Amino acid sequence: MDDGILSIQSAVAYGHVGNSAAVFPLQRLGFEVWPVNTVLFSNHTGYGAWRGRVVGLDWVEEIIEGIADRGAVPHTRAVLSGYLGDASLGEAVLRVVARVREARPDMLYACDPVMGDEGRGFFVRPGIPEFFRDQAVPTADIVTPNQFELAWLAGREITGVEDALAAAAAVRAKGPRIVVCTSLDVGSQDELGILAHSAEASWLCRTPRLPTALNGTGDAFTALFLGYWLKTGDLAATLTHTVSAMFALVQATHDAGSRELMLVGAQEELLAPKRIFQAAQVDGRRLRGGADWKSA
Repeated sequence: MDDGILSIQSAVAYGHVGNSAAVFPLQRLGFEVWPVNTVLFSNHTGYGAWRGRVVGLDWVEEIIEGIADRGAVPHTRAVLSGYLGDASLGEAVLRVVARVREARPDMLYACDPVMGDEGRGFFVRPGIPEFFRDQAVPTADIVTPNQFELAWLAGREITGVEDALAAAAAVRAKGPRIVVCTSLDVGSQDELGILAHSAEASWLCRTPRLPTALNGTGDAFTALFLGYWLKTGDLAATLTHTVSAMFALVQATHDAGSRELMLVGAQEELLAPKRIFQAAQVDGRRLRGGADWKSA
């Protein structure tokens, strides 16, 4: 089988969060995906009621071992992880990452350190934030925290783009090659920022802020970012494509009045969004006196 992506996340039958939000976009981008579901719920918990159960660690590891039995380990191009119900599941993810890296040193590990959000604080079990900070983030190649998560990982307050750049640099110093901050406050009630930082350059996209709150956007974003990065290896292009595709997806969902992401209905725009939000290069040393941006 061709090279694939091992995605270890929660899943729902109704709607799109976790693997149910990540697998389809990666498949539309042309990747083989091997989903390992850590949670099997009828729907996401935002509804207030759901059915199903958390998958036990032994079952998760058994599924992973079965995939390995099929010879998938040396063909794993990337490992993707998102929400963890328990820190022990995270340790299982890291064991898989180490196993794949031993067989294939060029593999990538993309980690969405799901812990909390602005206004809500932490919403995961005790120990999970520390696991991300101390173990997962230093192991990852790509991390995609939101502003709240980035601030906690860096141990510093974020009030704008310059703070976010400094926080991203502090987190990158722990090990990742790329740090992406989603849902960044750029000082405007009408706009959202998305920042991608690497040792070579930092890039910022701005989009209109749509009047909607949806579940699964972070899961879809990280999957698309990983997919576009694997295709292009260009950070500015990856950020531009991912942000443009995500805006189209959220816009379509908002226009439909849907509570669930319109992944199927907006699937063509995942590949070729009609409205492009071009990444602009940002330099934190010059932001204090006014942003100095260069379009990609």
